[in-house]
Amino acid sequence: MAGKAKLAPVPGAQADPPDPRGISPGRLPASSTAAPSCPDPTVEGGQRAIFFNRIGGVQQDTILAEGLHFRIPWFQYPIIYDIRARPRKISSPTGSKDLQMVNISLRVLTRPNAAELPSMYQRLGLDYEERVLPSIVNEVLKSVVAKFNASQLITQRAQVSLLIRRELTERAKDFSLILDDVAITELSFSREYTAAVEAKQVAQQEAQRAQFLVEKAKQEQKQKIVQAEGEATAAKMISCRNPGYIKLRKIRAAQNISKTIAGSQNRVYLTADNLVLNLQDEGFTR
Repeated sequence: MAGKAKLAPVPGAQADPPDPRGISPGRLPASSTAAPSCPDPTVEGGQRAIFFNRIGGVQQDTILAEGLHFRIPWFQYPIIYDIRARPRKISSPTGSKDLQMVNISLRVLTRPNAAELPSMYQRLGLDYEERVLPSIVNEVLKSVVAKFNASQLITQRAQVSLLIRRELTERAKDFSLILDDVAITELSFSREYTAAVEAKQVAQQEAQRAQFLVEKAKQEQKQKIVQAEGEATAAKMISCRNPGYIKLRKIRAAQNISKTIAGSQNRVYLTADNLVLNLQDEGFTR
């Protein structure tokens, strides 16, 4: 009848509960579901549930553990959360301390804090991951990466990852999220910086090779000096103890000279002194 208020729905024919953030159950993510049509909700393993009633809204003091629970039909509706840790990969381009662009990807393992599900539902609704993680991860990444040079991001990767995890854990607490693990899965630089690093490495290797060649030449020179000094010392000792050995060396030298001249097509005139043929002279025996 016109002008009269609508009749209340019959118990058992239940409508969807209102959401503080305007999210209808038809658009809920897979991690969290509302089940108003279920007479007695069953909370599966790895889940927690809260009650929403038509008068007081979200019941702050009621968090349903795993198992079967009873509710007042039409008046109470369960909202189920998956509290198991789930991975999520987030990539963000950011700048280092020396103004180099860095493409960094982070894998975070998060789960909701089961003790704070009522307040989380009121503040963030059921799609809390989409609302929170992209913003706080990008914020922390840019803040931490800006403290290191591009080279330090590679050589001190473990320290960078630890600092990101520490700051991200503190930021996630403000949104009732728990971080179980944070890991850097990808770290890359621009093409220009990569080419510059490769050129620097090549130049350093060439400089090290040049230094090695210089040291090698110095060692060879020292070796020749030591060898010459040893030969001179040996010759001196031989000449002092056995003068006949020196005469024998002179004879062999004369033989080599004569063979060379004999094989040559040119005519060469030499004295007996030059050919070391004056073996009977007193000067030869001195």
